[in-house]
Amino acid sequence: MTDNTQLSRRKALKFLAGAPLLPFGPALASTLLNGCGGGSDAVPAADALKSTVSFASVSFSGMPAPTLSTPAAMATTTVGSTMTVNFSDATKADFKLAYQPFFITGDRVPDGNGGTILAGGYYDIYNQPIIDTTVPASPRQFFSDSPDGTSLLTVPNAMVAGVKGNTVFAVVQFEYTSLAQDGATGMYGKLPSPIAVLTLDQDPATGKLSLVKYHNVDTSSVNGLWITCGASLSPWGTHLSSEEYEPNAFTASTDAQFRAFSKNLYGSETVANPYNYGHLPEVTVNADGTASIKKHYCLGRISHELVQVMPDNRTVLMGDDATNSAYFVFVADREKDLSSGTLYAAKVGAGFSLDPNGSGAPLTWIKLGSATSAEIKQMATILQPTQIMDVKTSDPSDASYTKVAANGRTEWIKLVPGMEKAAAFLETHRYAALVGASTAFTKMEGTTVNARDKIAYSALQNCQSSMVAGNALNVPANGVSLPSQLVAGAVMALNLKAGVQDTSGAAINSEWMPVDIKALLVGQDIAADALGNTANPDKVANPDNLKFSEKMRTLFIGEDSSQHVNNFLWAYNVDTRQLSRIMSIPAGGESTGLHAVDEINGWTYIMSNFQHAGDWGSIHNTVKSTLDPLIKANYKNGFGAAVGYLTADLRQMSLGKA
Repeated sequence: MTDNTQLSRRKALKFLAGAPLLPFGPALASTLLNGCGGGSDAVPAADALKSTVSFASVSFSGMPAPTLSTPAAMATTTVGSTMTVNFSDATKADFKLAYQPFFITGDRVPDGNGGTILAGGYYDIYNQPIIDTTVPASPRQFFSDSPDGTSLLTVPNAMVAGVKGNTVFAVVQFEYTSLAQDGATGMYGKLPSPIAVLTLDQDPATGKLSLVKYHNVDTSSVNGLWITCGASLSPWGTHLSSEEYEPNAFTASTDAQFRAFSKNLYGSETVANPYNYGHLPEVTVNADGTASIKKHYCLGRISHELVQVMPDNRTVLMGDDATNSAYFVFVADREKDLSSGTLYAAKVGAGFSLDPNGSGAPLTWIKLGSATSAEIKQMATILQPTQIMDVKTSDPSDASYTKVAANGRTEWIKLVPGMEKAAAFLETHRYAALVGASTAFTKMEGTTVNARDKIAYSALQNCQSSMVAGNALNVPANGVSLPSQLVAGAVMALNLKAGVQDTSGAAINSEWMPVDIKALLVGQDIAADALGNTANPDKVANPDNLKFSEKMRTLFIGEDSSQHVNNFLWAYNVDTRQLSRIMSIPAGGESTGLHAVDEINGWTYIMSNFQHAGDWGSIHNTVKSTLDPLIKANYKNGFGAAVGYLTADLRQMSLGKA
C-alpha cells in the first residue's frame, strides 16, 4: 500500500470516527481500520485520529432504471448507486450503496420476551389479533403489505435485554393492507392501522442495526388509528404519525369502508366515531422499547400525510393528501408541546405556476382558530356533524349556503351560528374553503425543511383536477388555475420568513411561516414507452415522501407513482442541483418510510420501506407476466413488504482524489 493511500485511509477514518456526518453502516469503520479487508494495510485508530481532514460534501451518482433485460432487478429493491464523501484536502471516499431490510411483513420477529410476534400484524381495540378468515381452511392474522412512516431515534438511559451495543429505536407505522388472503377481498381502510417500536442493536464499531425486539403499540387509548401514512421525527424525539383521508362524518354511518373499520376495531359497525380520526398521533418511546401514544385534535382534521416541525419547536407545516387540499400551518402555544395553538390556512396569490424559472406566487394566511386538543376532543365526543354545519351535495338555490370545493367534491354549506371553532378543527377542509383559503391542490404529500436556507419543500403527487382551469373542482379565486394538468406532479419550494401577519392584520407568532411558493422539480408526462412508463423515467414522477438532510444538503424524494413501472428513491443536491436515482422499488410498489438521519451515535442512515409490490396497473401490461411470479416468490405471495435502510456495500469501496 502506498503512503498516499495510507494517508487517505487515515483521513477517511478520522472522518468516520469524529465528523458529524458519517457514511451508512454496516462495517464501514471496522473495514477501514482493517485496510478494507485486513492484513498489512491496517490503519491504527490512534494515528487516524491525528489527521486534520474535515468533511466537505456528499454527492450521489445515480443508477439506471432496471429493465426487462434484468427482470430480477425489477422484482426487488435494487440499488446501483454510489455515495461519494468529499474531504477538505480534495480526497474522497466512494461507497456503493445497498439495501438492508429488518424484516418482511408477515415474518415472525422477536418480541423481546423470548417469543415471536407477527411483523405488521393487526390488532383490535382489545389488543387481540384480527383474523383473516377469507380462506376458511387456513385462517391467519392479518398483516400489512404497506409499511409507511418510520422514525429512527434514541432515548436517554435506554436499556433493553439483548442489546449488546448502542440501543436505537425505530417507530414504524403500517398504512393498510391491500387484500385479504383470498386475493379478492379489498381491505383498504377497513383495518385499524398498527404501529410498532423496533429495538435495534447498533454496533458501535460498524453502525450496523440489528432487530432485537418488536413491540406493538397499544392504541386503544386513542380509539385506534386510521390509515397512518407518512411520518416525521419531531425535534424533541417523538414520532409524529398521520391519519389521512379523514372519514366523512356526514356519510360515515352508511359508508361500507368506515363500518368495516369499526367492525374490525370494536366488533361493531356502529361504535367508531368519525370525528376521532383525521388527527395527528404522537408516539413517545420509552427506555424499555415500549411506547405511549396520544392524538392531537387541534392541528385540524385533514388528510394528514407528513408534517414538518420547524426548528423553533412550535411551527408545524402539514401535508394534506387530498383533492382540494390546502396548505395548513399550526403554531403551538409552547415549544415541544402540540396540545394547544393556532391553526392557519393559506391563500395563494397571483403567479402560481409549475415553471421552475418562474417567480412563484405569494402566500397569505387566514387564521382558522385557536384551541386546545382537549376541548376539540370533547367536541368530537358530543357533537354530531349536523350540529356544526349543514351540507348539501346539490344546489339548494338558497343564498344562505356557500358553494365550495372540498375533498374532491362540490358542496353547498351553511355554518350553524356559533360553531366556528368546531368547524375549524373538526370540519377543517370545509371550513377553510368557506372562509376563502385556497383549497386547490391535489394530493399534497410530504413536507420537509432546509433550515439553513429557510426553505420548506412540499410534494404534489399530481397536478390535476382541482388545480386545472375549467375543471369542475377548480375555483379560480383560489389562485391555482393551471392551463393543463401535469399528472407526474412536482416538488414545490416555500420560502420561510418571520414577521408575517394573518389576513386580519394580526401578527403570527412564528419565524418560520411560508410566504411564497414556486416549483423546484417537475415531472414530465409522456406517451407510454416500450416498458410502459407514462412519465419520464429519468425525472421524478408523483413525488410522495420528502426528507432533507442538512449535513448532506440533499433532498431525498420517494415516489408513489402510477406512471413509473418501478417507483424510485431520488437524491437531489440543492446546491449542485444534481438529481440522482439511488434505489428502485419492486414493480407495482411504492417508496415509503423515508427518513434521512444525519447522525445517531456517529452514524448516518437513510430509512426506506416499500408498499404493495405487484399492485399491477395498466402501465404494467408489458411486464406483469414476467414479474408477477418473481415478486410473489420474493414477498410472501405478494402479501409482504420490506422495512429497512440504505447501507454501504463495502465490497465495492474506493478511496482516492476527488
